[in-house]
Amino acid sequence: MATRILASLSFCHLLNDMMQSLLPSIYPILKLNFGLSFSQIGVITLVNQITASLLQPVIGSYTDRRPQPYALAASMAFTLAGMVMLAFGVTYGLIVLASAFIGLGSAIFHPESSRIARLASGGRHGFAQAFFQVGGYAGSAFGPLLAAFFVLPYGQRSIAWFAVTALLGMVFLWAVGTWYKHHVPSPSPSFASPETHVSGARTGRAIALLLALLFSKYVYLASFGSFYTFYLIHRFQVSVQSAQVHLFLFLGAIAAGTMIGGPIGDRMGRRRVILWSILGVLPFSLALPYVDLVWTRVLSIAIGLILASAFSAIIVYAQELVPGRVGAISGLFFGFAFGAAGIGAAALGELADRTNIEVVFHVCSFLPAIGVFGYWLPKIEPPKQIARSQ
Repeated sequence: MATRILASLSFCHLLNDMMQSLLPSIYPILKLNFGLSFSQIGVITLVNQITASLLQPVIGSYTDRRPQPYALAASMAFTLAGMVMLAFGVTYGLIVLASAFIGLGSAIFHPESSRIARLASGGRHGFAQAFFQVGGYAGSAFGPLLAAFFVLPYGQRSIAWFAVTALLGMVFLWAVGTWYKHHVPSPSPSFASPETHVSGARTGRAIALLLALLFSKYVYLASFGSFYTFYLIHRFQVSVQSAQVHLFLFLGAIAAGTMIGGPIGDRMGRRRVILWSILGVLPFSLALPYVDLVWTRVLSIAIGLILASAFSAIIVYAQELVPGRVGAISGLFFGFAFGAAGIGAAALGELADRTNIEVVFHVCSFLPAIGVFGYWLPKIEPPKQIARSQ
């Protein structure tokens, strides 16, 4: 296992997603500065997520055939441009454009990073994907905290200082690209997995089921990412800073759950992890809209821990179903996740404007029930020789 490469990818994922998460974290500032409605806030998220979701499968499929070792460094350059525009944007249109550039950075970063993480895994695909993912979730958790204690006191233009982290990420990713350049595997045209023995038709159905599970997970997460702070402020009259700290705790729980889910999937099977991580959240999500602030905090942490374990298992499960197309599969699933989150945020923003913010969390509490579809996933296991060798 190329531990140094995995650590660099995870660290850059932290930087990338920390900058990504600053966008929703400063929604209260943007709402005040520009007089935005919840629907307009949802549109910012939609543009950001749709830009990433539409381009990720295209980029992943292209680089499956024509590897681009330094694409990762380029991804940080787009994110850097988006951060500068976000800091100095004086109109709603420029903020939307900044969100598109930040989305473009993600569109390049995620499928390429996921591909290199798998290549550097030494066969421990679940662990490598989880290690890579935990950096992203940790970065997402730090974003609200930085917004609460740095951006809120100093204003929108203070975001420009975070462009320095993009420059740091470009240095690390250039080194990762150099390693990848010397370890690029030969492109494989294979679409059938000799390990899983799953037919093409069943593979297609399994991919559709996995996408349905991702939909439930990421629309539910969109309710937290875009509206959790507003929910806490509205229902419990907490300060903006306190609401950001609560969001940090939730995102921190997601980071911890991600790291737990990958190794468990390597040992116990990814299907089992996928099933219980999504469906197992249902009792907590149903209870969340009815409890006080203390229990809201407790249940939110439990939801983050359990729900987060699903994504790395879903990605590796899909990669094993369709070997030789790591970039395309990673791009499809990352892209679908971002797209579902973006569409969900826009729809939930509209729902919040038409009703109130509490209705959003009542409606979303039922989404984890879609996890029942996990029962129809084919039963496949990680290659046994890999499990024995570790």
